[in-house]
Amino acid sequence: MHQLGLSLFTSLKANMNKLKILFVTTLLILSFQVKSFSKEIPGSFADLAEKLMPSVVNISTTTTITTQSNPFPFQFPPGSPFEDMFKEFGAPQERKSSALGSGFIIDEKGIVVTNNHVIQDAENIIIRVNGDKEFNAKVIGSDPLSDIAILQLETKEKFTPVKFGNSDNARIGDWVIAIGNPFGLGGTVTSGIISARNRSIGLSRYEDYIQTDASINSGNSGGPLFDMNGDVIGINTAILGRSGSIGIGFAIPSNSAKIVIDQLIEFGETKRGWLGVRIQDVTKEIAEVEKLDEPRGALVASVAENSPSDKAGVKAGDIILEFNGEKIKVMKELPMIVARTEVGKKVKVKIWRDKKEITKTITLGRLETSEDFKVAEKKAKPKETRIEKLKITVRELNKEDIKNRNLPNQTSGLVITQIEADSPLAKSLDINSIILEAQKKKIRSINDLNQALDQVLKTSEKTLLLVIYNSQNQRRYIGVRLN
Repeated sequence: MHQLGLSLFTSLKANMNKLKILFVTTLLILSFQVKSFSKEIPGSFADLAEKLMPSVVNISTTTTITTQSNPFPFQFPPGSPFEDMFKEFGAPQERKSSALGSGFIIDEKGIVVTNNHVIQDAENIIIRVNGDKEFNAKVIGSDPLSDIAILQLETKEKFTPVKFGNSDNARIGDWVIAIGNPFGLGGTVTSGIISARNRSIGLSRYEDYIQTDASINSGNSGGPLFDMNGDVIGINTAILGRSGSIGIGFAIPSNSAKIVIDQLIEFGETKRGWLGVRIQDVTKEIAEVEKLDEPRGALVASVAENSPSDKAGVKAGDIILEFNGEKIKVMKELPMIVARTEVGKKVKVKIWRDKKEITKTITLGRLETSEDFKVAEKKAKPKETRIEKLKITVRELNKEDIKNRNLPNQTSGLVITQIEADSPLAKSLDINSIILEAQKKKIRSINDLNQALDQVLKTSEKTLLLVIYNSQNQRRYIGVRLN
């Protein structure tokens, strides 16, 4: 019996030792796996920032804005013979408007990348390098569709350039740093992580933004977003809200930007591929009707006459599943893939038609020379309307205003284009102020403002409460007494 107990004890001890070894081994394996799948949190960004700061520049621009003023304390009725007779007496009023932005040097000869909206319509461009040296700059080329512009410093000096990284390798959760010039304070560094990829926020035709929580403020536009190797993986372009403090910023991926940048440097303009189709999303219902395994691809709504697609036999109702070897998961991917493809290239396009897959060979045209593009780019002058009761002229806020002024994407309102001398708003507002609300109701159209005015005039107080953005994008409440 004693012998049996001793044998059991020995066996139990041996098993316990085996369990200990197994437990320790498991811990070591888990520890190794955790370390192998994680990256060390940077202790400091100081060395990286010190290396990159000389390549990031501050950009200031000057633009002349002309407005027409009425010299008379009254307005002639529309259609009056005196209206044309005296309108020449309204002397144009000119004022200088300045703006600040950021950019970065990509060539030692002083080639600078920035956003198009930073330098758009600028008469003078001054670039400050390394915080002290200032140079004049000229525009080599710009592209409003991608919001990218290329500048050349007018000097023979040599500069320290940065290089582009591969934005396709950037992953959600990766560390990034943004360097720019918020509020004109000089070079400023902020850090954060990549929050999301492939974001679309409705600012331009081609959107595939990297979203980051690195603080991006007014004046950071055009500045670089760096990875931890010090390579540019994005161009900071937009923020959600009027300041970047809420931690939602957007950057153009470097891989998309590089294609545009190379074309602007070589040709001074872009040369994008063109299919000549109007497309829409493939919904679950459409996929079911067409016997497609799942909602994917881009549904052809119409085909432009004599376009590359028309010549290749593409028809309305076709679903484009693959372009030049790249699968189209959702509709918005197709325009970006086509745009970055070489003009004149013959590409294979897989199409779903009559419940089966077929292939077409299409020779790409050039978007910028197509009739579709020319019609789309013709900008009609925004309609301006005089508000008689306030003696101001306004127009509706548009997407261009929202982008240029870094306003929240959902902003609606009326832009003031003229204020008459005897307007009740003459001392409270200036040109380019935006009327957001009247009587605590959002203003989306001129009719909304007129209704609010009619409501006020029916009351005994006759006081109008406005919420506005002034010309510096500051939100203000204005009380106006109407006669």
